[in-house]
Amino acid sequence: MKKEICQSCGMPMSKEYFGTNKDESKNKEFCSFCFENGKFTDDSISMEEKINKNIKIAVGMGMTKEKARALAEDTIPKLKRWKGI
Repeated sequence: MKKEICQSCGMPMSKEYFGTNKDESKNKEFCSFCFENGKFTDDSISMEEKINKNIKIAVGMGMTKEKARALAEDTIPKLKRWKGI
């Protein structure tokens, strides 16, 4: 079974991490850290800024900066929010 990941940040998701739509229903594409009440929480962020933000979070969780950068640069551009940018 394929794991669902946030289509903005790449975080693995389960139902407790689903974002919310404007009508307060759950959004299964984006996590609650990225999407609340039908809007992105970091609406004006660029893809490069999002990559750097993810690197900082991953390093804070114990990942090496090199591994975090490789993962973020490989994942983020392929996600729905960032494709075609």
